[in-house]
Amino acid sequence: MLRSFLASSRIIAPAMGLLLLAGCANSRPVSDSEYNNEPGYQGGGSLLSDNGITFGVGKNSNKGNQSALGVNAFLWRGALDTLSFMPLASADPFGGVIITDWYSPPGVTGERFKATAYILGRQLRADGVRISIFRQVLQNGQWVDADVSPATVGDIENKVLDRARQLRDQATGSANG
Repeated sequence: MLRSFLASSRIIAPAMGLLLLAGCANSRPVSDSEYNNEPGYQGGGSLLSDNGITFGVGKNSNKGNQSALGVNAFLWRGALDTLSFMPLASADPFGGVIITDWYSPPGVTGERFKATAYILGRQLRADGVRISIFRQVLQNGQWVDADVSPATVGDIENKVLDRARQLRDQATGSANG
């Protein structure tokens, strides 16, 4: 049985190699001019703009900003900066969702927090960010959900907005005050 397997593998392996090489026969390097042959292509560009984070840097902005994310870049970065003290579990820049992992403040036992930030649009506005805070307390060896003060959620949303405005001011070279 082992001999028949070895014999068949000696035939199959070279045949697979030939198939792979045949698939490469028509390939050739693509030059930069061919790769960037879109009408109106302009090299360079900015990754961070007022309309959001832009992927596909260098695309012509007259195309309706097809490559920009659907979220405001300053709110996105502001939320990441504000929640940076908590371990990051997930960040989806296309959907505008940041999820942290559970965090226990130093010196506090039996209590932990988790946050989810939703960036809701492309404008830097107060209603462009929503934060959800989850709190659990340890009771009899089990983590039990506990209430979070609405003031705490509001404070964190305001910190995200403040940080986003700071980032915008730094990017535009202006300063408030």
